[in-house]
Amino acid sequence: MNKKDDLNLAKKAAWAAIDTINEFKSKGINIHQKGLHDLVTDADVAAERAILEIIQNEYPDDLVLAEESASDSTLTDQRTWIIDPIDGTTNFAHDFPIYCVSIALWVDQQPSVGVVIEVSRKEEFSAIAGEGAWLNGEPISVSDKSDPKQGFVATGFPYNDLSMIDPYLRLLKVFMEKLLGIRRPGSAAYDMCCVACGRFDGFYEYSLHIWDVAAAALIIREAGGVVTDWNGGEGWPFGQRVVGGNADIHKYLLDNIIEYIPENVRNNVE
Repeated sequence: MNKKDDLNLAKKAAWAAIDTINEFKSKGINIHQKGLHDLVTDADVAAERAILEIIQNEYPDDLVLAEESASDSTLTDQRTWIIDPIDGTTNFAHDFPIYCVSIALWVDQQPSVGVVIEVSRKEEFSAIAGEGAWLNGEPISVSDKSDPKQGFVATGFPYNDLSMIDPYLRLLKVFMEKLLGIRRPGSAAYDMCCVACGRFDGFYEYSLHIWDVAAAALIIREAGGVVTDWNGGEGWPFGQRVVGGNADIHKYLLDNIIEYIPENVRNNVE
């Protein structure tokens, strides 16, 4: 099976989801609360169905790990499509412009292809393992900033796990004092893609799921960047803690995370 064909299928499914999202947006959406600060809309569910219909029609034997229908969050060596129909649902539900469709294919528990499309700006980020990363078909790369004083970084606020607020704020204070600037757009997939194309120099967040990062992490890595968990290891797909960036800013962020965040929190141990 050809990776370029897989990527083209992912793009086709993502654009079909966007058509569905825009259709719901034009006629009005219904919003439901899955949990504390966690929304889902009927557009999320319909967009996921549109993606699954295209992928399963082409590859009926492939596995799927999708946000709105996943019964568990595990990977096998089998080809697995990892899908977030709307990353940034709260933004979408409030007509705030940053929200994305994210689709990745993982093979042997490693990312093979990925696409993230920011819906309102129609920005298509994509990558193929070992072949590079692109924005609207043009090659992209991470920034070359090495001085943290010039570092422009994205993050996500602690809204899902409120026990993390205090250590998170200690870390945020350090970064506010030492970095050029910090932003919180509200979509981890978009934040990471902005790292990949050099808009941001780094990114860190916790309480993330694999469908939030499965495509965007590949895009960063194929753009020359680094993605790890909060210990510098490879536990990020299911460890819910991700830090990424160009090599220098990634190291700076990781060093401070290790210094200011307790080990049990970095390791996601209750």
